[in-house]
Amino acid sequence: MTSIFQLTPQTIGMLLGCIGVAIFGATLPMTHIALHGFSPWFLTFFRAVIASSAAIPFLMIGKHRLAIPKTPEIFMAGLLLVFGFPGFATLAMETVPASHGGVILGILPLMTAIFAALIGGEKPGLLFWGLGLLGAALVLTFSLIESDFSLTIGDLWLLAAGFSASLGYVLSARLSRLMSGGATISWALVLTLPIAALGTALTWKTGIMAPQTDALWALAYLGYGSMFAGFLFWNAGLVTGGIARVGQVQLLQTFVTLGLSALLLGEHISNLTIAFAVAVGSVVWLGRKARIS
Repeated sequence: MTSIFQLTPQTIGMLLGCIGVAIFGATLPMTHIALHGFSPWFLTFFRAVIASSAAIPFLMIGKHRLAIPKTPEIFMAGLLLVFGFPGFATLAMETVPASHGGVILGILPLMTAIFAALIGGEKPGLLFWGLGLLGAALVLTFSLIESDFSLTIGDLWLLAAGFSASLGYVLSARLSRLMSGGATISWALVLTLPIAALGTALTWKTGIMAPQTDALWALAYLGYGSMFAGFLFWNAGLVTGGIARVGQVQLLQTFVTLGLSALLLGEHISNLTIAFAVAVGSVVWLGRKARIS
């Protein structure tokens, strides 16, 4: 049996990325549930406060107490990942179903690859770009067939969320080459904590609307899972396997989100969804061997 230590860095990176995507995939359904008890802006700020309660102990362990390199870049990554993506996604979930959100964000991996080429120092080859475009085309085709797709204001918020996430991923992955992926997201959370705390205080009275148990559990997941634990695996995967290559794993997040939306929210999932998921998974698998210098 092959040991994990015999796997290539690209394969290990893909596996770590898959764990991160599995955690991220529940974000939109959990946001939908949490909105039953909290306002969008309170949810955006307080989930960051919750994540910071895990980030601070993490940074107190061993080497993570070292000086912070490139502080402005960490702060920018924090703004994009801690506030940009969650804020825009939460606004979108007020007007579109979680399954629709998963479809729209199918273009996120291609956006991540573009930023990886522009500012991440990576140079994907023609095969990679071809597979990336094929994967994005499959997801967009699926959206047209399955979801009666039409642009609404919620979809525009989702596009803004995708832009924030893709740029934030590349910035945090660049920083994770200098420190661990966990340290990068932890510093991003700590440096933006004053903003999160202020926003929580300002929205406290109007942002809590008699939440039931499911909304409280969803809020906890968004803080400890989506905002913290997911990035431990995701950043490590991007650094180990390459930003552009591992970023393509997120093509599968659309289908993770759809599956969880069906499980948690009772939203419809069809055989066609499964067929497209298999096709997209095949593209991601082929892309792991594409040349990236």
